[in-house]
Amino acid sequence: MTFPRNIFNSHPKEDGDFFLGIKNIIGFKPKELGYYKKAFLHRSMNRKDENGHPMNYERLEFLGDSMLGTIISKHLYKEVPEGDEGYLTKMRSKIVSREHLNELGKDLGLIRYVESRIPKSHFGQNIHGNVFEALVGAIYLDRGYEYCEKFIRKRVIEPYVDIEQLEGRVISYKSLVIEWCQKHKKTFNFNVYEDTGNDTLKHFAVKLSIAGSVVAKARATSKKKAEERASKRAFFALQDKMK
Repeated sequence: MTFPRNIFNSHPKEDGDFFLGIKNIIGFKPKELGYYKKAFLHRSMNRKDENGHPMNYERLEFLGDSMLGTIISKHLYKEVPEGDEGYLTKMRSKIVSREHLNELGKDLGLIRYVESRIPKSHFGQNIHGNVFEALVGAIYLDRGYEYCEKFIRKRVIEPYVDIEQLEGRVISYKSLVIEWCQKHKKTFNFNVYEDTGNDTLKHFAVKLSIAGSVVAKARATSKKKAEERASKRAFFALQDKMK
């Protein structure tokens, strides 16, 4: 079987290998390989289409995010008839959380198909979830809603969506700590402090104080991550009180 040349000007052999790899991942035959090529194209490649528009996975990522949210919402609506809007929203957030999508992308080994001028070792964790969403977007454009739902059911819902387990899964320890402090009228503060670590990459050090006492400290490559890490440590340090 031969495949038509596409906008990426790949060699037929490369197209054939890519076709088989994508087919194994999604569980059915792609029709227009160009969509899937774009789903793994990093912006660092600086590619443009015939109209001069940038070509990378980011627009497909946007589309895939919407499709994923819609299909997961439909599943929860049918499976949890007693769930109100707040409950369904919280459950959907747990399923499509960035952490979970990164895990899905890693499990499928999607990064091996990414075209980039940046070494893959320099990518952050979010690259895995980003290309997973872009892949969902490519499936939708190539085969429509039915096949998109089929893929998400096979790769997300059936292996990972257990309602009872998800009910106990924490999305954000920071939110949990803040809610507990507000409920019990305790003051809390996240303070960035000096840290003379020797890491090449800049790190932020954060102290979490509750009711005037430092409960936990943490370091990470962003202030947001450091606050979440400190909150997680505080949660486990105070979990008997926070239950």
